[in-house]
Amino acid sequence: MNTYTKKQKWKLLLFFAAVIIGVVSLWYTNKIVEQISSEERKKVELWAEAVKQSETVTSDDDFRFLFSILQNNRTVPVILTDEAGNIKSTKNLDSAKVNDKSYLLNQLEQMKEANPPIVVTLPNMKKNLIYFKNSTLQTKLFYYPFIQLGVIFLFIIVSYLAFSSSRKAEQNQVWVGMAKETAHQLGTPISSLLAWVELIKMKNADSELVTEVEKDVKRLEIITERFSKIGSPPVLQRKNVISTLSNAVSYVQNRSSNKIHFNLHYINTEEIYIPLNPSLFEWVIENLCKNAIDAMNGTGNISVSVIDQVQVVYVDITDSGKGIPKSKYKTVFNPGYTTKKRGWGLGLSLVKRIIETYHSGKVFIKQSEINEGTTFRIVLKKQT
Repeated sequence: MNTYTKKQKWKLLLFFAAVIIGVVSLWYTNKIVEQISSEERKKVELWAEAVKQSETVTSDDDFRFLFSILQNNRTVPVILTDEAGNIKSTKNLDSAKVNDKSYLLNQLEQMKEANPPIVVTLPNMKKNLIYFKNSTLQTKLFYYPFIQLGVIFLFIIVSYLAFSSSRKAEQNQVWVGMAKETAHQLGTPISSLLAWVELIKMKNADSELVTEVEKDVKRLEIITERFSKIGSPPVLQRKNVISTLSNAVSYVQNRSSNKIHFNLHYINTEEIYIPLNPSLFEWVIENLCKNAIDAMNGTGNISVSVIDQVQVVYVDITDSGKGIPKSKYKTVFNPGYTTKKRGWGLGLSLVKRIIETYHSGKVFIKQSEINEGTTFRIVLKKQT
């Protein structure tokens, strides 16, 4: 299991933990709301009984007792109507609007939808209906867990983004430091190798052998230059993307097995000039080609094509490898993601950084089919 997979599993575990906490919180709050709703209905029923008894009360003590019951309801909005639906009295509604007939009718409709009415049969056999709805407290309590969870999730998201940003900045500093230190350490042996090459030339050694050694030393110089540029804004120059692309493909092709067939869908003499850092762009092409070779297990076809548009240039690299699932289209570019037993999973991450951060372009998987192949597309702007 690679580092990226472990991180993904931890993120999923934390997500499910947050979901469980949210569900439990909603369930518990819902239970409390149900209890309050039950208590409020009992309160209204008591209020209804007081209304019924008030029609037959005779003594002052009984009247004061019933009046205290009627006054005790200070939270639940109530409307009392007769059998014909005419409003007789109200309780706990907006005092500034109780004289507005449209407001009362609107409140009555809401109460009819919220709860079934309580029927009060009077001594004269006439019936009154008591309609009510949830109190403001109950309504607030119902929405409280959603607001609470929203605040918690917002806090988690902000904390996660802040932590990720800090972690990425720290990781970038580590990688930049390692890259520059690697470039510095390579500088001394490369200088020594250059001196040895000159000495070999003086000894009249095989010219073909000297040429090949010079190529490898030159290659080391290019690699050192690439590492030294990590973390620093690269200098973009107006370069011919075709010649730069050809150099990179040629380098990989000359060092690949004859079981790998390269199909180039562009003309080497064609010229398309765009702002480019040749050294870093060649690194991108080499990484994508090597990635394609690994996907094909050393046997297959690699097609490289260039499409010249008005404002952008498309570079497509297609292999006949094992393909990539759609669920992994974005994650393959994350640092640490790799399906190989060896390697740090930084190749495609560097590709994305070089193209999107340094060249203000785009790189993505255009299409992929399992066991048929994958096409990576690079989009480069003609002007920055």
